[in-house]
Amino acid sequence: MNFDVQTLLGAAATVASITSFTPQAWKIIKTRDTSSLSTGMYALTVTGFALWLAYGAVLGQWPIMITNAICLLLAAFILTMKLLPPKKKDAVAKAIDPAS
Repeated sequence: MNFDVQTLLGAAATVASITSFTPQAWKIIKTRDTSSLSTGMYALTVTGFALWLAYGAVLGQWPIMITNAICLLLAAFILTMKLLPPKKKDAVAKAIDPAS
């Protein structure tokens, strides 16, 4: 396979974007603590990823769509956990990781 710089940059951006949200989501599953997270920031982040996903769809660019769809899911999960009451937050976390 022969990758050009554009493809490598896009792949690196995808990996960085997706992996940046994964530790936060996992920490929330383990601790259920979202007190230090900004609701406004995550609402804006979810909106941004939804817009990037729509932008990728308008352009027909699957790499943009896939990357932003995954990031949208992760950021929306974090926002949802932030907004849930403690009992529901605990139920979601246990459903995802019964050992937690």
